[in-house]
Amino acid sequence: MDHKTGLNADHGARLTIDLTAVAENWRRLSAMAPESGCAAVVKADAYGCGLTRVVPALWAAGCRTFFVAHASEGVAARAVLPEAAIYVLNGLLPGLGPTLMAHDLRPVLGSWEELADWAALAEAAGRTLPAALHVDTGMNRLGLALPDALALAGDSLVSRAGIALLMTHLVSAEIPGDPVNARQMADFAWVRAAHPGIPGSFANSSGIFLGAGAHHDLLRPGYALFGGNPTPWKTNPMRPVVRLEARIAQVRDVAPGETCGYNGRWRAAEPRRLATLSMGYADGYPRAASGRGSARVGSVRCPILGLISMDLIILDVTGAADATRGGTAILIGDDLDVDTVGRTAGTIGYEILTGLGSRYVRHYVTGHDA
Repeated sequence: MDHKTGLNADHGARLTIDLTAVAENWRRLSAMAPESGCAAVVKADAYGCGLTRVVPALWAAGCRTFFVAHASEGVAARAVLPEAAIYVLNGLLPGLGPTLMAHDLRPVLGSWEELADWAALAEAAGRTLPAALHVDTGMNRLGLALPDALALAGDSLVSRAGIALLMTHLVSAEIPGDPVNARQMADFAWVRAAHPGIPGSFANSSGIFLGAGAHHDLLRPGYALFGGNPTPWKTNPMRPVVRLEARIAQVRDVAPGETCGYNGRWRAAEPRRLATLSMGYADGYPRAASGRGSARVGSVRCPILGLISMDLIILDVTGAADATRGGTAILIGDDLDVDTVGRTAGTIGYEILTGLGSRYVRHYVTGHDA
């Protein structure tokens, strides 16, 4: 450990994850709909933050229902949350039933075939196996078509398949004025009226901010829990969760006309000072940020030059007095939040978070040591 920078010398970059901020973000979102429950979507290794470290912090904050994408994620969550309700969003793939049953996982069923298969498994087991019913109200991705969901009203298949939750997925929740939001609200209300007594879940992170009509019985935030902005039309109301810092491996001066990086994509027009960071796209920092992104060295925003390579990134640190060998550059943190980094790289903050690599030294902090 370099005690000056706080970074571990075993790897050139460190990802700090504030578990207290994750819990506080969950509480903030839950408080927006006090009469609804609030779940947590922790797919993709809790959005790159480490599922087995994040879900106990959320459980301690009061979260009792979790959503993952794949059964393997559900198995990992179950190992540390023996009492939670855990839903598997990608449904009941053929042959998956025994794994779901063995770990008390709840599939999100989205077709007649899945409903029938899950009901048959329950009947063979001689017990109810809880599940959710996913109704497609506009995404055209997964889920039972709206007419089919309405046609199931009164069908015993619903109870035999253990449907404990009705849900749908918003198409454009981050665009409040998009007419599709109102149409989806109306369609989901129609489905809920056809299946009285079954709780409903409608709102994702951005959907929570669409108002009471989107709240129903169970909120399903994901991205916002990890510091992403659920309200891109205004200031981010969430606490930042991740901070990515890299060490400077080398500093050098270049003369006018010299290039740097693969293919010489950048050429110095005047004398410049460059710093090479000990991380690259193999660590999950997007290559698409080449020549577009930046990092902060001390108080100075330093542009990324040339092509980001597998293990190294080059910065222009001409104006950064703090740029020294062994020093630190911030790639995510402070004014370089995940949404900013995503936009700069031509993508979204979701991809930045979920792409965070496995090579980083991960450092978990709570409120008292953040």
